[in-house]
Amino acid sequence: MPIIERIELMQVDLAPKTTRQDAIQSFVTQETPVVRIVCDDGSEGIGYSYTIGTGGSSVMALLKDHLAPMLIGKSPVEVEAHWRAMLFHTHATAVGAITSIALAAIDTALWDWRARQADLPLWRLLGGAKSQVPCYTTEGGWLQLPVDTLVKQTVAAKEQGFLGAKLKVGKPRGAEDVARLSAVREAVGSEFELMVDANQAFTISEALRRADALAEIGLAWLEEPMPADDVAGHARLNARSRIPIAVGESLYSPGQFGDYLRLDACSIVQVDVGRIGGITPWLKVAHMAECMNVAVSPHFLMELHVSLCCAVPNSAWVEHIPQLDEVTTQTMVIRDGHAQAPTQAGLGIEWDWAEIEKRSLVRHTVR
Repeated sequence: MPIIERIELMQVDLAPKTTRQDAIQSFVTQETPVVRIVCDDGSEGIGYSYTIGTGGSSVMALLKDHLAPMLIGKSPVEVEAHWRAMLFHTHATAVGAITSIALAAIDTALWDWRARQADLPLWRLLGGAKSQVPCYTTEGGWLQLPVDTLVKQTVAAKEQGFLGAKLKVGKPRGAEDVARLSAVREAVGSEFELMVDANQAFTISEALRRADALAEIGLAWLEEPMPADDVAGHARLNARSRIPIAVGESLYSPGQFGDYLRLDACSIVQVDVGRIGGITPWLKVAHMAECMNVAVSPHFLMELHVSLCCAVPNSAWVEHIPQLDEVTTQTMVIRDGHAQAPTQAGLGIEWDWAEIEKRSLVRHTVR
């Protein structure tokens, strides 16, 4: 049985292709920890995760000093055992973003190894529920854009074949959000799906007001209306809102999703593989939501989430927001508005190693 001989760690920073601004922050850069697990027989698995501008150095230190050394000399087969051992080893810093992001980078590499060894695409190894998933775009909906640009870019997205688009909300006055979205809805028609994202900007009173004001526009969901730790507030809102409430990108453990689902505090689960701690806990959350008849529409990381969405039956959408183009040799395939499941074994991501080597700001090898 192969044994893990060394783990290579790299951090690659990727600038967004366009200015990305929401109600509370700007997306400055994607700090991308890349993990390469190499076994004594030459087999390997590649994984990654991300931050949006801060914390990358802390993730790399946690990987180098604490997590990667735990796997040296171990078999890569027992992914669940490794994930739990690493979780308990970092108990003093969990549940938290830095620990979950570090766990995700290693866990995705282990699953990549397993799928490659099985000579299967990841989505088939994990269940193979479907071969494609509807796709919406986020790249044209940023909050700083004037209304005419917002309309123009959303119309262009429809013409490009996307089935929906997500727009940011959270202008100082609710009437501004309504006016912007009404203009877009008029331009794209009633059949094109529109989603909105508040990035946790509202109080419960403001969330109630804005959900009511936006209801007539016919939105697919209202995403992160309030701080993610306000589960009770989301339960109140979800009970009254005519727009489905979506949460998940700021939750970092299956237990946190369990709280939302038990309290009926959301209608759509947006579990992010890079923030939940990897594929192992992502699957737990997706199947928990499935058992409660709740749809999964994951946040970000489209190149990896297309495989996970195709693995489970309750996935509804993949979010198109490209960020790996500069360090990969192919992009996610979209056909008739649907993201297509990869055909190659493993995660389905073809890395450009020459570009990764050139862009690596930090490098470590753990033996």
